[in-house]
Amino acid sequence: MPARPDVTALLAAPALAALLLVNGPLTAAERTSVNVVSPWEVASADPVVSGFAIQKLQIMESLVDADAEGTLRPGLATDWSVSEDGSRWLFSLRDGVRFHDGTPLDASAVAQALNRAFEQPGVLAQAPITGILAEDDRLVVELERPFAALPALLAHATTVIPAPGARDADGVPASLIGTGPFRVTTFSPPQAIEMARFDDYWGEAPGIETASYLAAGRAETRALLAESGDADLVFTLDPPGFARLADVPDVDTIAVPIPRVVTLKVNAAHPFLDDSRAREALSLAIDRAGIAAAITRFPEGAATQLFPPALGAWHDESLSPLRTDAEAASALLAELGWAPGDDGVLTRDGERFELELRTFPDRPELPLIAAALQDQWRAIGVALDVTVANYSVIPEGHQDGTLEVALYARNYALTPDPIGTVLQDFGKDGGDWGAMGWDNPTVIDALDRIAASGDEDVRSEAIGTVAASIQAQLPVIPIVWYQHTVAIAKGLEGVVIDPLQRSYGLSAVSWSK
Repeated sequence: MPARPDVTALLAAPALAALLLVNGPLTAAERTSVNVVSPWEVASADPVVSGFAIQKLQIMESLVDADAEGTLRPGLATDWSVSEDGSRWLFSLRDGVRFHDGTPLDASAVAQALNRAFEQPGVLAQAPITGILAEDDRLVVELERPFAALPALLAHATTVIPAPGARDADGVPASLIGTGPFRVTTFSPPQAIEMARFDDYWGEAPGIETASYLAAGRAETRALLAESGDADLVFTLDPPGFARLADVPDVDTIAVPIPRVVTLKVNAAHPFLDDSRAREALSLAIDRAGIAAAITRFPEGAATQLFPPALGAWHDESLSPLRTDAEAASALLAELGWAPGDDGVLTRDGERFELELRTFPDRPELPLIAAALQDQWRAIGVALDVTVANYSVIPEGHQDGTLEVALYARNYALTPDPIGTVLQDFGKDGGDWGAMGWDNPTVIDALDRIAASGDEDVRSEAIGTVAASIQAQLPVIPIVWYQHTVAIAKGLEGVVIDPLQRSYGLSAVSWSK
């Protein structure tokens, strides 16, 4: 058995070390709790900001839920229906649901929460909503025009329902009070949450009594927490850590393909990138197979198009796959007037072809892929300066127009129907994590048809239009499809890795006796 690693010495913040020193590794007699570790900080109690973590930890719940295949199912709403003209949706609320502070869930509380979610930037703002109101024990959503995707949007993490009493004087949720199977006992933003089983939960009671969540940004720290026994469920491992944990007797590892793509966001309004031939040249210079084999260690993950096979109908086998051809890339750039300078970097009209790429370290493979791109683009005469910082520099750069290129991993199943995320990314004016400086009327029209229709033939044709247009014009440039890597402590039963990444499934786990 290898010596126990000195985990606390690796932790960046004293609060994290203190938490682990108190909890320590669990003995068989003490296994009524589960410790979860991931890279993602929880900066706020506001679902608009941190709903992704709040939902995964089952603290708050949404009106509509989804299974692992993305099929919609009841959540806080037991059923829903739409008027014949598609302009009015009715959601019947579940009886007997209480918030963690003891107050009952009612249509007024739901309407209050969803009106605020609609008013904020986010997925719900994509719907043509004219009103969200309470009507007896039902929620009513009124629309300007038909929008069949509404229930899927109401499964998104930013639409989870906080208690009215969780709000501050300005109406912003300031406490983590929801209806989920776990209630929060301690919230230490942005790194730690401690929870206890909610005894008045409307559904099946969890098999564990307590749980804790820790945000640990460094990949090596997360791997060592799993190896030492200080963490029971660890998400998003780097390839070396994942490989090492495979040899640790007390840990199981699993890697699951998910609908997430490592992709480049390209500012298509930039004078170097506003011609699709320039974006195609950058794509042709990328050795996706090499990156998939050497960095992510998932060779079959080399992206041939934006939407991976895990997205089902959105993956189009008929598309000509993305390829690597440095000579063709150089020829396209020459067509655009670029010529090698004295140092090998391309120049045009006295300007060097030099770009800044922004990325972040929370997903450990991103800085490594950025370094590979730096070398591969330099081979065709494009100089790439890499900035590794907080992930917030990407949406900030989109909003203020300073972003040139960004590298990140995008999950296209944030809503069970991918249209919620795709509409947010490629609709008019693009999105923080999607297109920038690229408006395509054909795509916008197709997205509207997908969102409005429940007819699978109509949707299929429009989805094909979207996928083909993105493949041809490359407002974002896909690199590799993603694997979700997880370490699980031996003896923890009932763990199901959600490919849609909506839940950690803590309510279903228990320790073997």
